[in-house]
Amino acid sequence: MRVCIVAEHASYQFGGEAVLPLHFFAGLRARNIDTWLVVHARTRPELLSVFPQDHDRIRFVEDAWFHKLLFRLSRFLPRRISEASIGLLSQLTTQYLARRIVRDLVANESIDVVHQPIPVSPRFPSLMYGLGARVVIGPMNGGMDYPAAFRHEESAFTRVAIDLGRHLSNFVHAWLPGKTRAELLLVANERTRLALPAGVRGQVITLQENGVHLQTWSANEGRGAQVEEPRKARFAFIGRLVDWKGLDMAIEALSRVPEGELIVIGDGAMRTAWQHFAEKLGIMDRVTFTGWLPQSECAPFLHSSLALVLPSIYECGGAVVLEAMASGVPVIATRWGGPADYLDRSCGFLVDPSSREAVVQGFAEAMRQLIAQPELRDQLGAKGRQRVEQHFDWQKKIDRILEIYQRAVATPR
Repeated sequence: MRVCIVAEHASYQFGGEAVLPLHFFAGLRARNIDTWLVVHARTRPELLSVFPQDHDRIRFVEDAWFHKLLFRLSRFLPRRISEASIGLLSQLTTQYLARRIVRDLVANESIDVVHQPIPVSPRFPSLMYGLGARVVIGPMNGGMDYPAAFRHEESAFTRVAIDLGRHLSNFVHAWLPGKTRAELLLVANERTRLALPAGVRGQVITLQENGVHLQTWSANEGRGAQVEEPRKARFAFIGRLVDWKGLDMAIEALSRVPEGELIVIGDGAMRTAWQHFAEKLGIMDRVTFTGWLPQSECAPFLHSSLALVLPSIYECGGAVVLEAMASGVPVIATRWGGPADYLDRSCGFLVDPSSREAVVQGFAEAMRQLIAQPELRDQLGAKGRQRVEQHFDWQKKIDRILEIYQRAVATPR
């Protein structure tokens, strides 16, 4: 089996979907599978450092002037409109340049399967067709909107633009038919399956996009190590500080739980605003912002916490939920999107996003319950670890993706 993984970007530091190509590439190379990675050059220093033995296996798409222009323009638009317009043009530019490299690899290295794991959105078009090799796309995860009670978080202009883009997407996929011609399409859930473009010819297989390296996120080692002992009952948030993460609701919930403190690991555009919000509520002494930390430094903070909190209102995946579960730590999250696919009441708390007050109150009640019942933390944590071992271990996912590659190769053209 000879595999080429092609992605818009690949990075452990970027987080989110950017880590998925690296998990597949590293997992396959660890098993001595002949694998190449084609990716944008923006992460070249990181990748050459992380994979010193595989420099000859990585091909970079160099930054074009068009990329730089689109990046400047993207800063003037709302996030979702920027992703669906400027972001789409930028990714299509990368895919166009990457397609040339992939076709050369297929011809020169006898590639059997081309795998495009990101972008995870089922509506984004793919240029990976006519390559001379079988094509696998995904796992995709999308087809989401904000909860009804939070639709006002987006402007009417944004909602209309997104709806229009969705209606036009089938025309785009007819013009750029990578997804409609792929041998296999991987989807994380039924919601994503329903969001696939019309005219798909290949087989659709359900496979969760996220997973966990169990040796990195251990439930039994290093609990509380390398971090200061919490002054109060600690809760942790890990993720980008962007508006849809809803961290302000967790901060407000904490204001109703005087026995608790919150450590915020991550950085982003909303950091200053949320720091001011904590100050306004008079609890800045109980909220600590650490900035971005590598995974190895996040784990001890999780181990010293009663729970991970994730009040996101637009979370298609949520790998951090699985990382907390693997660490034996319960999760308090909104019952929306990815967290609802991973969690159940045996290993955490899911709060219905029926209103802002419902989310704040639900998170506060879950915090109080964990503080009042210390043994509950370990019970929920053990169940979470067990669930991850059974369903979300990256080693098992690599087993599964190899089976999928074999199926793709066996699929008649």
